[in-house]
Order: sequence, then structure tokens, then C-alpha cells
Amino acid sequence: MTHGYPVTFARSKPNDSNSASLAYVRRLDWVLIAAGGALSVIGALLVWSATRQWQIDRGLDPSGFLKKHVLDFCIGVVLGWVVSRFNYRLLRAYTPILYVLSLLGLIAVLSPLGGTINGSHAWIILPGGFTVQPSEFAKLAIILGMSMILAEKRDAENIPHHRDIIIAGTIAAVCVGLIMLQPDLGSTLVIISMVIGIIAVSGASSRWVAGLLIAVVFAGFGAVQFGFLKPHQVNRLVAFADPKADPSGIGYNSQQARIAIGSGGMWGTGLFKGPQTNGRFVPEQQSDFIYSVAGEELGFAGSSVIVLLLGVILWRGTRIAFRARDLFGRLVAAGIVCWFGFQAFENIGMNLGIMPVTGVPLPFVSYGGTSMFAGWLAIGLLQNVHLGSDA
Repeated sequence: MTHGYPVTFARSKPNDSNSASLAYVRRLDWVLIAAGGALSVIGALLVWSATRQWQIDRGLDPSGFLKKHVLDFCIGVVLGWVVSRFNYRLLRAYTPILYVLSLLGLIAVLSPLGGTINGSHAWIILPGGFTVQPSEFAKLAIILGMSMILAEKRDAENIPHHRDIIIAGTIAAVCVGLIMLQPDLGSTLVIISMVIGIIAVSGASSRWVAGLLIAVVFAGFGAVQFGFLKPHQVNRLVAFADPKADPSGIGYNSQQARIAIGSGGMWGTGLFKGPQTNGRFVPEQQSDFIYSVAGEELGFAGSSVIVLLLGVILWRGTRIAFRARDLFGRLVAAGIVCWFGFQAFENIGMNLGIMPVTGVPLPFVSYGGTSMFAGWLAIGLLQNVHLGSDA
């Protein structure tokens, strides 16, 4: 009798499924996940501290921002998990669609759907008080689009064709043009760092990298000289060049952030006990200037932990890039590393006064749903490349 075969086969499927799930879990880069999770938890505490007294003074829920930040974190982790379950190589087929969707989002910002926050018309206002910043998702689309183009070698060439580099650069340039119309200088600088990093890792000639760096310098100089920047952006550059310029006006944010960080000393004043934070002396302390909360209340020791955890993410991302089995995966991982690295440096730098204020969030720490979603989607992509390398 052969009646036992179908029964045996049916019973083996759950075991196979369980084995595959266990193998997937074991092969994940848990160090990367732990670093991102720890940053998100620290960020939740800092956001709570930065907004708690402010909410109380306004007669609102003291934990309102905390609850929203935790919800964004949970949604972000789910999004990252979903992305990690797909083979990243299949994303090549869907990359053009994702890129077009990101362009539509950037265009929608410039339509009546868009709203202005802190001088940048960079947001889409949704019902219920929710907002979406398409430029965060555009970073992912640019990384995937450039990686797809530059990974397509022609006639067994070892370096990308000049035409491919131009096409890849155009993919980023279109997005940058739309973002500068908002205007969002911070996101533009982050994208430029991604573009240069991806092209450098692709094996392109060093002349391309040097030429891009020179072009960026001249473009920045021309933007200032010919009035392409908005007045508030010029003021931020003036305040950066001369920290003592108008301390009660254009230099106020940066000066108050440095005061908060300096007053924390080695061990800080303690969570919820920062005079600068509770007094709301630093504007946008839950988002752009979240690092000043860490400096004041957690001190040098606590704020160094944030830098260390960011360093772990960059280390694991770089490791994944080196171990990638194909150029597409290597470029995706490298682009994400450049994104996180430059954005973290810019955010912490503007809190310390060594970089101009541009309004970019600190990855995984700052309050903001779109930034959190994009960050964990990027973690999911890194996991995808990692899993493909170990296959």
C-alpha cells in the first residue's frame, strides 16, 4: 500500500517551513538589528524628555510624542522585515516603478497637497495630522536606481561605461532638482554624498569622483552667489561661518544647542532633568536637535553611546557591502552606508556647531515617522544583501 506517502509528504511541509523560518532568523545580522533597535529606544526616551514638559504646559498628553515615536518604530521594523523577506535582486525589476513613485511624491509636495514646515515645503499633509516627507523615500529610490544602472556591465567591462555613469547621475539629479525646489538643502547634501559614494564603489575612474566633488563645490558657490538659496538658508550659512553673529536671531538655534550639550558635562543632568530641554530653549529639540537633549541629560558618556551605535551600523553595513555576492548588492549597501554616515555626521555636527544647520534628522533617534520608516526599510535592504551573501 502506498497510502502513507501522501501523509508523510503533508506532514513534512510544516517542518520544512519551520526549518526555513529558523534558518532565516539565524542568518539575520542581529548586531545590525540590535544597534538600530537600541538607537530607536534611546531616541524614544529622548523624544519623551524633549516634549514631556512642553506637552504638560499646553495641557496635552505628556507622552503623546512618545506614543507616536514608538508606533513609528514598530511600523518601521515591520516594513524592514517585509523588505528583508524579498530577494533584493528581484528589486531590479521593480526599481523603475519605485523611482517613478518617488518622483510623483516629490512632485506632489510642490502641489497644493504640500505643506511648509520650518521653511521647507517638503511635506505632504494627510488627514488626521499625519505628514509624509517624500524626500526620505527618494533616497532609497536613488540608491536602487543608480545601483541598477551601474551594475549592468557591457561587453564584460570591469568598470561602468561613461554613459551608465551619466544615466545614473541623471537619476539622482532629477530628484535633487525637485528637492531643491522645496527647498531642502539637507536632503540634497545627503543625496550628493550617496551619489559620490555609489559611483566611487562602482569602480568608476577617480576622475569621475574628483570631477563630482569639484562640481559640488562650484554649484554650492554659485547657489549662494546667484541667490538660488532661500534667505533662511543663507542665514544658516552665515551663522555657521560666524557663530557669534546675531546670537538672538540667526545663530540662536546653534548657540542654544551648544549650551545644552556643554552643560551636560561627563554624565549629564539626568533624563527629564535638563534645564535647557525643559525650558524649551532649543527649537525642534525632538527632531533636528535631539542630540542636544542627549548631550545635556546623558552627558558626554551617554551621547557617545549614540555615536558608538551609529558606528556599529556603519561597520555592519560596510561589512555587508564587502561580502556582497554581486555589484548590485554592493552598491545598494554602500549607498545606505553613505546615507547614514553623512546624515548622522551632519546632524551631530550642526548640534556641535561644526556643520551648518540644515534640518536633517538623526537616523533612528529623531522624531519623525517618514525618517523612521525609511531608516528601517534601509536596514531591511541591508539584511537582504546580507542574506543573499550567505546563501
